Amino acid sequence: MCGIAGYIALRGQPVDRDRLAAMCTAVSHRGPDGAGLTVTGSVGLAHRRLSVFDLSTDGAQPMLDPQSGRYITFNGAIYNYLELRAELISRGRLFHTGTDTEVILAAYDAWGTDCVTRFNGMWAFAIHDPTAGIVFCSRDRFGIKPFYYVETTDCFAFGSEIRQLLPLLPAVRVCREVLIDFIFSDRCEHREETFFDSVHKLPAGCNLVYRLDQDRHLRQRYYRLERRTDLEMISLDDAVALYKNGLRDAVRLRLRSDVPVGTCLSGGLDSSSVASLAASLYQPPHGKPFAAITAVSEDPANDESAYARSVADNASLRWLTTKPDYAAFEESIGAVVEAQEEPFAGPSICMQYFVMRAARESGLKVLLDGQGGDETLLGYERYFAAHYLSMRRRQGWRAMIGSMRSSARHNARMSPRNIAGYLAYFWSPRVRYWLYRHRHRYLSQPPGLPDHLLRYAQASRDEFELQRLEIETTNLPALLRYEDKNAMWHGIETRLPFLDYRLVETALALPGEYKVREGWTKYVLRRGMSGVLPDDIAWRRDKRGFEAPESIWLPRHAATMEYAVRNSNILASVCDMARLQTVYSSLDTGTRWRLYSIALWEKCFRVSA
Repeated sequence: MCGIAGYIALRGQPVDRDRLAAMCTAVSHRGPDGAGLTVTGSVGLAHRRLSVFDLSTDGAQPMLDPQSGRYITFNGAIYNYLELRAELISRGRLFHTGTDTEVILAAYDAWGTDCVTRFNGMWAFAIHDPTAGIVFCSRDRFGIKPFYYVETTDCFAFGSEIRQLLPLLPAVRVCREVLIDFIFSDRCEHREETFFDSVHKLPAGCNLVYRLDQDRHLRQRYYRLERRTDLEMISLDDAVALYKNGLRDAVRLRLRSDVPVGTCLSGGLDSSSVASLAASLYQPPHGKPFAAITAVSEDPANDESAYARSVADNASLRWLTTKPDYAAFEESIGAVVEAQEEPFAGPSICMQYFVMRAARESGLKVLLDGQGGDETLLGYERYFAAHYLSMRRRQGWRAMIGSMRSSARHNARMSPRNIAGYLAYFWSPRVRYWLYRHRHRYLSQPPGLPDHLLRYAQASRDEFELQRLEIETTNLPALLRYEDKNAMWHGIETRLPFLDYRLVETALALPGEYKVREGWTKYVLRRGMSGVLPDDIAWRRDKRGFEAPESIWLPRHAATMEYAVRNSNILASVCDMARLQTVYSSLDTGTRWRLYSIALWEKCFRVSA
């Protein structure tokens, strides 16, 4: 896990080494263990290193493949690198380091751009192949690792963070479309655009090939989730065993490291499952037990530390806690904004920031986390309607109604009335649109009906399509962005077992009634972890998000928030500020936070309208 930078000078001009060096320095927090830079012709690559595999200088980057003259700069981790290394050795390949970076170079030499389909991991990398006259870039299947780029009159440049690229632009301006989407419908992430005009992302599951002789690039998608039918007839017991074994293996691979590994632990089902499986598989250095870090909320209403303690005791974890108060929040909000680089949806991101800071202070470089469990196992209430409609198509009306009645008896949130409410809301994009228009009536020019509302309404009729949309577009990308930025700001590599692509494909292929059953969400995981987790964790009914103590922090911060919003030039460019001031006190907490986040971001990065 590191920070990468690349600078391709146009028209065969020499690389501006000073600019490339500055791009590398800008992400020194991502790689505090070393730095490197190389220039070959019109291509410059740079790297900041966070040492996780092969801690010697042999692992330094950019790394050269002496057989081909190719250089690579790589951010991420290839968890199956040992298996790939053994396969490549059997084909006659010699290795000189113990890194996964060298495995990528060897795999590219053996299989070309198709090498990425053999990787199990997370990555963003660039390989300069001088013989082919290209720079080959790739981003992992689900976009766990970031890859940003800009095109100017002088260069094509890319990096792990946006801050590396802003000095290359003639001006730092807001992308109006992304800004309005965020204010109007809480859409935090677009597939290619960012909040900064002219700064783009390589989409998840895509390769980018830059042709040096033409000064142009071609992007190609190499991965997309596809509907599978091979598990439709699997029994429940077999499904439980299949999923549990898959999760265990995903955790096993992500424990590979030459430095200590720990985990985030909220007390919810997903993080508790990862922590408990990891504790049983981990071989600790120096006899230290597996470590877990929990953020304790000072609001008893959303504090989950009692659940986390139960898991820690049950799995014999070394339990670490951090309990930020309002003063810590107020002191750190500027740093969180700087780390995140773009506006974010709520103060829970600050709680995650404190977890990563505590991990670094405790000497941990690698953390596991539970992102992806909800999206892959129908863990949100908004999935219920799509699930029951899919069930009707598979088994008929009688089975669907019977399942709904059974669920309602065991889960008040899955009553027919609530499911009908979700149907009416998510199936009616125009209803949602007019609700948003009323809520944001202070906008000077409200947008037309957003296309993503139409796509969500269409996907909400089928559980697979909805899960795919949430994983690829609407929900998971924002969570991955938050986690990467918070973790890497503190030099922490986070690994996500639920997003092992094999496990994701298995989860989406399992019958929906094994994921939602008798009122229980994520049923196949609960059954699999029964006996591994305490019963009060495996069969918890009160699902909570990873929440900050908003009821304590935000009232105390209200005046500061309103002042920042009132003095934002970017907000003044899209809002009727007089009307906003009139309705501000009646706005919901989420809207007020989004406006505040924009104002902070504008000031931090000196963004103009």
